[in-house]
Formats: sequence, structure tokens, C-alpha cells
Amino acid sequence: MAFNLLFAVDDHFVDRMLTTLYSLRQNTTTTDPIHVYVIQDHPFVHSDQVIRTLTHLDMAYHPIIVDETLFADAPLSDRYPKSIYYRLLASDLLPATVDKILYLDADILVVNDFTPFYQTDLSQNLYAAAMHTDFFNLTGTVNQYRLATNTPHYFNSGVLLINLNRARQVVDAAKIFAIIRDHHDELLLPDQDVLNKLYADDTLAVPDVIYNYDVRKNLTYQATSQGKWDLNWVIQNTVFLHFCGTKKPWLPGATDRFAFLYKHYQHRLESSLT
Repeated sequence: MAFNLLFAVDDHFVDRMLTTLYSLRQNTTTTDPIHVYVIQDHPFVHSDQVIRTLTHLDMAYHPIIVDETLFADAPLSDRYPKSIYYRLLASDLLPATVDKILYLDADILVVNDFTPFYQTDLSQNLYAAAMHTDFFNLTGTVNQYRLATNTPHYFNSGVLLINLNRARQVVDAAKIFAIIRDHHDELLLPDQDVLNKLYADDTLAVPDVIYNYDVRKNLTYQATSQGKWDLNWVIQNTVFLHFCGTKKPWLPGATDRFAFLYKHYQHRLESSLT
């Protein structure tokens, strides 16, 4: 089978995306084709670097240049750039021949094989995503009230397995635009909030400690698991390390254990291309 990956980045995040992809390649044994679709406003300034790197990683590059007319009716502002719609409207932007795809934020490291997650049965769901672990599910409860949803789950959209066949049936751009237009004052993380408000009931919940490990919450994970989910467990079991928040691992001052791991992969990628 072919594996389809989706990113939505600009020129500033190209290098981060390539580090994510390098880590993914290093931690999978699949010999099946890997297709990388990248939604972008315009061709990257250094498209040649992207092509060279993905060729080196034995991946196929598919740039998706957005047609601005698709967003003629979308509410846009500094807080709501059109890029927030890209993962939500992936089914409108990607070729009709693509029926399933894994969206990843570009601040993610892949530290174990992603293919079992990709093969998750989504026949009855639009998405598979993780809700973040916390004590008493306070995050889910607060966001259920804030967004007036029927589910206590609040999903992080940084790792999103998408059933594109179902998305083409149920995802409605006009409805998404209306939610943002009518509820803009209530939305804290616009695209993630919209996903939860409209599609939480159609999302398969997966464990975040494996499929969307928030590196800021290391102590919470250990406390919740009574010490089981320690660093050794993470290295053996976690698939996606997600560097949420503002303390990004590529910054010069980032020196924690997970940033050290990120810098290792970043260095390995750079060395492999010289």
C-alpha cells in the first residue's frame, strides 16, 4: 500500500518539515511508496532543496498550490489567515484519487514506526486524533462547555489521520466559514476549535501518550501512569513527539532531553545531505 502524508507549511517551516520526515524515514521499515503532499500558498523559494531531500529519503513530493478563489467566501484576518483552513479542507485541495492521508504538524518527531497508526480502520470515522491526557479530563470538560459540543473529548489536530472519502461527503466549507464568522470571539485555537466543534463526534480517539505526546507534559504523563510512562517507555512506545507551545526544540536555548533528541535528528539530516 502507499502511505500519504500531509503538511501545510510556508518557507519558514520547510526545514522543520524535512526534519520530521527524516525522523519518520529513520524509524520505519516499510518499502511501500510514501507520498508527501504539501499545501502551500506559492511554490517554495527553495523547492529544489525539498525535492532533493525527499528524493534522498525515497519519498515523492506533491506540492499543492492553493487556488485563492477557493477562499473567496472565507472570513480572513491576521488571526484567521487562510492557512488555518488547509487541514480542515484537505478533501477539497487534494487529488480525488487520495482516499486517506496523515496530517502532521511540522514540530513533530517520529520516533517509532508510524505505519500501524496509518493502518487504523477509519471506515466509520472521519478522523483519528488524540485528546491530551490530564487529571480528571478538565481540558475536555472545559472545552465541551466552551464549544457547546456533545463529547467530553477535545482533540489536538497536530496529528490527524483523515478519511478523505468520508471528508468529501461530510466536510462543508460553507459550514466551517459560518462557524468562524459567527463564533470568532469564542475560538482560541481557530482550526482546532472548529474541528472539535463540528467533527468531534466523528473522530476516533487514540492515546496521546503514543500518538501525540506533548513534550511539555512529561510530568503529567508520569504522574497519570504512576511512573509507567517514563523516558524508557516513551522511547520504546511513543510514535509522535509533539513540541507544542513556544519553546521549540530547534531554538538555540532549547536544552531539555527532548530538544536534545530533536537536534540529533536535525544534525543527522544535515550530515546526510552533505
